[in-house]
Amino acid sequence: MRLVGVGMGPGDPELVTVKGVRVLQEADLVVVPVMEAAEQGRAEATARANVRHDRLLRLVFALDDRGGATVARFAAWEAAADTVATRLREHGGTIAFATIGDPNVYSTFTYLADAVRERMPEVVVETVPGITAMQDLASRSGTVLCEGTESLALLPLTAGVAALEGALAHFDTVVAYKGGRHMPAVLEVLRAQGRIDDAVFGAALGLPDEQVRPAAEVEGEAAYLSTVLVPPRRGGRASKLTDTGTT
Repeated sequence: MRLVGVGMGPGDPELVTVKGVRVLQEADLVVVPVMEAAEQGRAEATARANVRHDRLLRLVFALDDRGGATVARFAAWEAAADTVATRLREHGGTIAFATIGDPNVYSTFTYLADAVRERMPEVVVETVPGITAMQDLASRSGTVLCEGTESLALLPLTAGVAALEGALAHFDTVVAYKGGRHMPAVLEVLRAQGRIDDAVFGAALGLPDEQVRPAAEVEGEAAYLSTVLVPPRRGGRASKLTDTGTT
């Protein structure tokens, strides 16, 4: 019995790996996270664009619930884990969980897998990596994430603006997820530190309402699943290489 978290990328159906498509196609059941049972979420839309079967099941999660590990979130994890564990006990085989982005980067899959393991210690949990939003936004905006010895920090803006300020002070490239209502404060920090000119904003990547533009052009709050790339100041080609030949 296997539970496999499959990264679906940011939303563009073409940005799913060959392995990811194979696992979804071969799975006995594909489950997808949604906020409401009647809706089709981004993960489901991407999965349906890549599989030929209809063995899909929606699992309701409190994806938009704020306040950390809330009662609603715990209840959703437990209910979803009960459903997955019951299906595995009754039918065995492989259940694939289709998750936006990568299953090991800020993914609901982490919590589901932990809860299923509590019920079924014998279950084999695996993951298939997916393209992350920062990679997709870097590609779409022509932004180089790292060169030579440059460091990269990734953080959610739900951690607070102070965390962003710390990352900007200690890392070269900074990527911030989940901008949402924090965007005005984020832009204020970038302007104060002289980092706004090269920063890039992205949301709904690969979807019809995609936004990719300079962060300086953003006004007000943004979509919850938005990304900001802040590249370092560079002095020219290969300026961050070391004498040891780092490439």
